[in-house]
Amino acid sequence: MTSLKGKVALVAGGTRGAGRGIAMELGAAGATVYVTGRTTRNQMSEYGRKETIEETAELVNELGGIGIAVQVDHLVPEQVQSLIERIEKEQGRLDILVNDIWGSEYLMEWNIPVWEHSLDKGQRMLRLAIDTHIITSHYALPLLIKSKGGLVAEITDGTEEYNQNRYRLSLFYDLAKSSVIRMAKALAHELSPYDCTAVAVSPGWMRSEIMLECLE
Repeated sequence: MTSLKGKVALVAGGTRGAGRGIAMELGAAGATVYVTGRTTRNQMSEYGRKETIEETAELVNELGGIGIAVQVDHLVPEQVQSLIERIEKEQGRLDILVNDIWGSEYLMEWNIPVWEHSLDKGQRMLRLAIDTHIITSHYALPLLIKSKGGLVAEITDGTEEYNQNRYRLSLFYDLAKSSVIRMAKALAHELSPYDCTAVAVSPGWMRSEIMLECLE
């Protein structure tokens, strides 16, 4: 399957989990995929995980795509701006943006009211889940709208209907996941005049590297 041959994708937060899986499928479809994250073979993020962006890029290559690993902290605007400038210089276009930055598994505290929840962890979660997506869209979308048919995929947890009718067991987690859905709706509105769009995608229960370890 090479339906995306000639297309350029950016998977922001592609080190592991859903981001890695999405990057691999984009590669299998023939896309050139820029894979970003903080953990490389030479430097580990606060996560302390072994997975790296280079590994994801290599998996993209093995499946027939072109994987390009770039270390980026998406909370640092200058790094994101530099990334997009590089993509424009090297490819001249951006067709798909996958906003999958999360990095908060170790920050979550379940069934704890906001006054007992760690404020530092909660605010860090919101920054990682929301601010990173906004910063990335701010710099990436001017390049994406240069070509018709551009797509932004905001990765979240739960559908709009599901989240509206249920409390997600933490004020911070609830806000983070609901905000990403709303973000996709806002971006779809802003992208529409350029024949581009945005969607919110919920992968469901993830068999991610971290989750599989918890099941062992």
